[in-house]
Amino acid sequence: MALPSVARCISGVPVSKPIAKSSKLANVCYDIRGPVLDKARAMEEEGQKIIKLNIGNLAVFGFDPPDEIVQDMIRNLPQTAGYTDSKGLFAPRKAVVHYAQEKSIAGVTVDDVYLGNGASELIVMSLNALLDNGDEVLVPAPDYPLWTAAVSLSGGNPVHYLCDEASDWYPDIDDIRRKITPNTRAIVVINPNNPTGALYPESLLREIVELARQHQLIVFADEIYDKTLYDGATHTSIASLADDVLFVTFNGLSKNYRSCGYRAGWMIVSGNKKLAQDYIVGLNMLASMRLCSNTPGQLAIQTALGGYQSIKDLVGPGGRLAHQRDVAYELLSAIPGVSVVKPKAALYMFPRLDPKLYPIEDDQQFAYELLAEEKVLIVQGTGFNWPRPDHFRVVFLPNSDDLSDAIGRIARFLDHYRKRHSV
Repeated sequence: MALPSVARCISGVPVSKPIAKSSKLANVCYDIRGPVLDKARAMEEEGQKIIKLNIGNLAVFGFDPPDEIVQDMIRNLPQTAGYTDSKGLFAPRKAVVHYAQEKSIAGVTVDDVYLGNGASELIVMSLNALLDNGDEVLVPAPDYPLWTAAVSLSGGNPVHYLCDEASDWYPDIDDIRRKITPNTRAIVVINPNNPTGALYPESLLREIVELARQHQLIVFADEIYDKTLYDGATHTSIASLADDVLFVTFNGLSKNYRSCGYRAGWMIVSGNKKLAQDYIVGLNMLASMRLCSNTPGQLAIQTALGGYQSIKDLVGPGGRLAHQRDVAYELLSAIPGVSVVKPKAALYMFPRLDPKLYPIEDDQQFAYELLAEEKVLIVQGTGFNWPRPDHFRVVFLPNSDDLSDAIGRIARFLDHYRKRHSV
């Protein structure tokens, strides 16, 4: 006699079936807000004070957005309750067109600009519109992990090309070339770079453009830190270097204008748009599906781009960000077995731990131990898809005293770690 209900019921009570997450999340991680942060939150709930060097959230470190942005949003808020055009309001999109012209990106019209709830939303949208199962996208290692996650969620395969620490963290062109296959659809260029703080020269960008040209690849350019530059450095938009390759460029207010929570970003489609008409139809479809990005954030864009660029005061000589970068670099470099490339841009450093002194097998566990012993929260290097457990990322956003305290705690932890693991 068959008993089909036994598997589902015990004494008439249905057996609960666990609800599993989607298999599409199997290769997705975002360790910047991952398990180590969860542990830090639990410690804070117990009353412990944690120094957080894990995320570029400027407001919590006293970096306020320009007052003119705040005041414009307040004044306009009563008129922002309705939906806008799915790509965004005309005036801020026109301001982005003017910005593209300043960056020498040719042929950009208002129709080529999409506003989003931060650049992050637009990154996911751009990949969802492009990728079929099995398509490959070249992503830097280390990377900002949203890129790897978004490729995977879109059904694609992220293929990581190496950036060379010995060459100021520049992309290894030969490694990129080796990893291009018939399935490769695009290459991601994060410049200025998160997590390394690297800034790429025009000559290197031209080599990447040439590879994209030869293999008919789309170039996705993440340029969210293009104004956060030190020592008088200048930034070149890769999309300004050709008109026969398709470029999708991402930027926003989060970092340069200290407006992370406003979620105001944009995406520019430029270059060879004639061959991308069907892809652009897909972008328009996805933009319409989310209805529009938040209107108050949109209204901050025109004011920000047209106003006083106060980021220059922070990154210039004597500026707070420039000073804190120097403090962090000097203190980290003084720790035995720690080496770090001095950032030319952005808000981060990606120090290396000499494996002879620090034989780390699991760098997430290493981050746990640092958190438990010294109450300092960092992100392990493998969280940025770096292939070896010998790096970690820190932000240099805390004021100099707090930064010195935090790196002093890291130094003390590493001293104990060396002694525990010495042969």
